[in-house]
Amino acid sequence: MKKTYALVGAGSRAYYMFALPMVSDELNSYVQLDGVYDKNRKRAELLSAACGGVPVYDSFEAMLAGARPDTVVVASTDSTHHTYIIAALEAGCDVITEKPMTTTGPYAAAILEAERRTGRTVTVTFNLRFAPYFAQVKSLIAAGEIGEVQHIALEYYLNRIHGADYFRRWHAEMANSGGLLVHKSTHHFDIINWWMDSRPTEVHAYGGRRFYGPTREERGERCLTCDYQDRCDFYLDIRQDEFMASRFLEAEQEDGYLRDRCVFDERIDIYDTMSVHVRYDSGSLLTYSLLAFSPDEGWRATVTGSKGKLELANLYSNADLRGESTSEIRLLLPGQPVRTIEIDTGADGHGGGDAKLRSMLFGEPGTPDPLGQQAGSEAGALSLLIGAAANLSIEERRPVAIDEQMGAAVPAGERR
Repeated sequence: MKKTYALVGAGSRAYYMFALPMVSDELNSYVQLDGVYDKNRKRAELLSAACGGVPVYDSFEAMLAGARPDTVVVASTDSTHHTYIIAALEAGCDVITEKPMTTTGPYAAAILEAERRTGRTVTVTFNLRFAPYFAQVKSLIAAGEIGEVQHIALEYYLNRIHGADYFRRWHAEMANSGGLLVHKSTHHFDIINWWMDSRPTEVHAYGGRRFYGPTREERGERCLTCDYQDRCDFYLDIRQDEFMASRFLEAEQEDGYLRDRCVFDERIDIYDTMSVHVRYDSGSLLTYSLLAFSPDEGWRATVTGSKGKLELANLYSNADLRGESTSEIRLLLPGQPVRTIEIDTGADGHGGGDAKLRSMLFGEPGTPDPLGQQAGSEAGALSLLIGAAANLSIEERRPVAIDEQMGAAVPAGERR
């Protein structure tokens, strides 16, 4: 018997990651999508039309009552996640939510309390855990190849295409997304927590707006009506992209949301340059940085253990400028030749992780999970709490304890 699902959110992630695979041969043997709700009804109707006429609802409450799903999939604006997650749990549904699970410590605490109270479960879609590259690193650590992890250093670069897009969209306002340290870095903090197998306890961070926001005089409200289109490197014509034109430009009258806001707009209050230091309860340390206006895109990291070190790199946009490999892990042990491990990342989204994540979420029940790749609410909370603590640390210029964000609401070792 198929499990039934309802989807809240009808943007690009909701459509490509969830709705389309659910109604295609990939998943329709296992799942049935019985409803979609988005505050922008036109966007929901377009998703429905592309997915075989999935029922569209005028409110989330009406969808819960009408569709009566086994599981609700949450893929809405980050700051609304907690509202839908808690309502779904209280209606007797399990929940699958896009990352970040929510945007603040109090919201995370409320989700954890509702999960315990209702007996239902929350799963967070950390797709990078399923990407072959990241999974191989976890396997090497779990096998004891480098001993106990002592320190991780990770630098992440967003280029001026991918990075700039966050500053056009709703993500550019802290109230909507928690900033990049919550919305984007939750991916990275979760991977690091997973590799560390330890609980973060304290965060100290620095950050600022060095590039985007009101840093230049030549700016407008949006690209489509801007007087400086012909000389702006960040001009985006959303009319040229069918998905953006139909889902956003032609749906603006529904909610007033502009998909092509100026990346130099005064409303922008999130950081584009960030550096974070984290202490774990094992005593291990993390050094992390994120830059949103790099000429290239990707990341590099070192994972140093008591016996050796892993060198990792994936600079996948303009990578030739640095000669970095996108598919190798270098294992360094004292007195031994460097061992190079080749990784087949595949062509699927997020480094090969999206399809593998869907298989775990929606495929045959009881699928083995030896690496603990499927993430629950504790993992969701701990990753976003690092970002939330980092934001507070930047604002108040001091170290911030993780428990300060929400009390001791994340029991150590529970649903990691």
